Amino acid sequence: MLRSSLYYSGGLVTQRRNEFDLLCACAGVELGPTRAARIADWSQSSVDWEEFLRLAELHGVLPLVARNLQRHAQGLPSPVDEKLRSAFDANVRRSLWFAGELARIQIQFEKDHVFAIPYKGPTLAELSYGDVALRNFSDLDFLIAPAQFEAARKSLAELGYRPSSELSSSVERYWLRNGYERPFDSAAGKYLVELQWGLLPHFYAVDLRIDDLLARSHPALLGGREVPSLSPEDLLLVLSLHGAKHLWMRLIWVCDIAETLRTQTLDWAVFVAWARKLGVLRMAGVSMWLAQELLDCALPEPAQEVVSGDPEVANLGEAFVTRLERGTAYDFESTEYFRLILKLRERSTDQMRYIWRLLWTPGEGDLAVIRLPEVLFPLYRGVRAVRLIRKIF
Repeated sequence: MLRSSLYYSGGLVTQRRNEFDLLCACAGVELGPTRAARIADWSQSSVDWEEFLRLAELHGVLPLVARNLQRHAQGLPSPVDEKLRSAFDANVRRSLWFAGELARIQIQFEKDHVFAIPYKGPTLAELSYGDVALRNFSDLDFLIAPAQFEAARKSLAELGYRPSSELSSSVERYWLRNGYERPFDSAAGKYLVELQWGLLPHFYAVDLRIDDLLARSHPALLGGREVPSLSPEDLLLVLSLHGAKHLWMRLIWVCDIAETLRTQTLDWAVFVAWARKLGVLRMAGVSMWLAQELLDCALPEPAQEVVSGDPEVANLGEAFVTRLERGTAYDFESTEYFRLILKLRERSTDQMRYIWRLLWTPGEGDLAVIRLPEVLFPLYRGVRAVRLIRKIF
């Protein structure tokens, strides 16, 4: 449950900052009485509104904050009320533009016989939040089969999109085998679209096949138009993996879990069996623990069993709560980050595969260090190992 202004860290009771406590109370579509009362009683605690608005923007929950404060709070300072209204209106305009752009791209994909699943962005906002205006997003993500990347790129080119970085044909072939995504720009801005043929970089050692997600997809309505959508089980797993990849640094990624649990009907036997097979049950457990602890999310019994069945879930969750409250980012090439990702794997075999792949799987930065002829591309593994060792030590 939402723990008022107290949380436990390392066995010690710690005072949660008023600003973060209020933020958690506001970060939801349907609020229970406890959270609504916390918002209504905002004047009973000292709130640094400048810090509160900074945190709301940092954590990507400004639309929810604006709506819930205006619904439940009385006597907000006029400058705060104006900023909230302005932010909400700006998000509505941005969300509607992205929803329209999604429809335009989807029509082009259908015309060119490209099967792609839009996820996160407008689709997630509509499915889990019930309103595209209630979730902040800045790009459109599409899951595709690797074999359809070239066709999808040509479709995007018809609409004025170009890859954000230019790669030689040999490097692009290599990246399709070893990478997992490519961002695209248009005249409207940079990094507006991402084509993803994987959910995580190869070194995370989560061998989830995109073809399986595509096969289990089903249609959903977005703005009165049918678009492909992930199954509820796949959606929760994908969101858990996304949160874990970023170590849940932003509250919006916890909100995604909470709202998906609230709105979607899952076959829990299927979800748990698949997460266990992939070795990511702990990642799912931490995601749901955070949703329960921070956002008062009611977990169904099978979800509660996942959370309580692994003592490391709560231990890790407490550490992430502390980091979330501070709004501190991670260095994604630091030993701290690698250690935490390692701890999020429940099987020692997956931990070893993660370490091995982390050492030997080249990333975009490694490919940019030196240009090699395609026949020598295996040497990029050595480049990766040297750069990683230098970074760590």
